Amino acid sequence: MIQTTDVELKRTPLNARHRALGARMVEFGGWEMPVEYSDSGLSVEHGAVRTAAGLFDVSHMGEIEIAGTDALAAVQKISCNDASALEVEQAQYSGLMTPEGTFVDDLLVYRLADAHFLLVINASNIAKDYAWIKQEIGSVGDAVAVNSSSRYALLALQGPRALEILQPLTGIELDSIRYYWFATGEVGNARATISRTGYTGEDGFEIFVSPQSAEAVWKAVMQEGAAVGLVPGGLGARDTLRLEAAMRLYGNDIDDTTTVLEAGLGWTIGWDKADFTGKAALANQKSAGLTRKLVGFEMMERGIGRHGYDVYGGGGDEPVGKVTSGTMTPYVKKAIGMAYVPVELSKPGTEIVIDIRGRRVAARVAKLPFYKRG
Repeated sequence: MIQTTDVELKRTPLNARHRALGARMVEFGGWEMPVEYSDSGLSVEHGAVRTAAGLFDVSHMGEIEIAGTDALAAVQKISCNDASALEVEQAQYSGLMTPEGTFVDDLLVYRLADAHFLLVINASNIAKDYAWIKQEIGSVGDAVAVNSSSRYALLALQGPRALEILQPLTGIELDSIRYYWFATGEVGNARATISRTGYTGEDGFEIFVSPQSAEAVWKAVMQEGAAVGLVPGGLGARDTLRLEAAMRLYGNDIDDTTTVLEAGLGWTIGWDKADFTGKAALANQKSAGLTRKLVGFEMMERGIGRHGYDVYGGGGDEPVGKVTSGTMTPYVKKAIGMAYVPVELSKPGTEIVIDIRGRRVAARVAKLPFYKRG
């Protein structure tokens, strides 16, 4: 969640650039980050990503590398997805697991080489995740985890015109990079890794560069995209975009109290691989059946169901769940959100009620995602 603070915050290599562009800066995960740009605003930034492109600074994200003869075994133990299925230059979405099958964090796993992996984790969890990973892989064998977050800056170019904008700046044939694959080369004369991934529901690329190269690459991409509607994007638009696409946010929709199955992310579980942290708990939950699920909802009356609001159902007087994320989104133009509810209330079309500051407002369960690109 975004909030203001007087605490000394970490800054990305692009902090001065954001200020020069008139961005409103806020605290997020211990970092000072742009939430929106005054000349455009959240709605314009969101719309640009859906129709043209937006460029986001996500250098606050953490990077942990695991290498060694037993690196694959280490990644397999700590994460729920099956990393053995990855080829070199392929990535996957996964979860960093507790023994209870809940989330230490969610992450992307990149296979850099046969015995070398890069884990991209959430900014607020870097220290916690690193400590957890070192503890968990200590008994695996020849595998070492290194917190390499300071070696990377990360830019996300997202939207239907992202490839058109980025291609003139790199010798990599971007059309050849499939979704959740990556390649290494140059962007604007800077060494870079380009990954066809994102957190917006659109096609696009995430670009890893050195912190020293971040500003030059940002300027080159913005200049190339100026003629086709590229705008800088802040955390506000990034959040509304990911919610329309029903992408989970750690700390809101998933955390150490929610399991992978409850979060609707069972497709990330490598059931056929050897034992991993949390596998037994998830197998037991799968066998016993879920009691609650994360669902989407849309408001049927005026009002916005926001994070933390109580959910009611079946005419009862006691809350049956909580809203995890919710807003009025600029593109879908509906008040939407996600919430954990009992399984019996999880079918799309089911009517529920959300308490909005003491006022009971009608909503209904909606099929996810709210938005899917054509």
